[in-house]
Amino acid sequence: MQFDDLINSMSRETYDRLVTAVETGRWPDGNKLTDEQRENSLQLVMAYQAKFIPSDQHMSIGKDGNMLMKSKRDLKQQFAEQPEQSIARFTLDDSSSNND
Repeated sequence: MQFDDLINSMSRETYDRLVTAVETGRWPDGNKLTDEQRENSLQLVMAYQAKFIPSDQHMSIGKDGNMLMKSKRDLKQQFAEQPEQSIARFTLDDSSSNND
């Protein structure tokens, strides 16, 4: 099977599993990836991302297969344009708790 055929036949689920394996260094069953497996999996992830997951984010893979790098100025501008997003806010004042 040719490399392009492999990428074209790969499902999104397989891509997600490969991403997790590359990030953690382990397969879903807990076995450790060899250096060769990690290198090959990373190549598959990058090729799939370039072909099927277009992104203009810093450090992503573009359609041309090259890593997209943004300058510090571009990143600052990008973050300034985005509204501040917070996951959760907590008050440190214990007087508002209902643990009476």
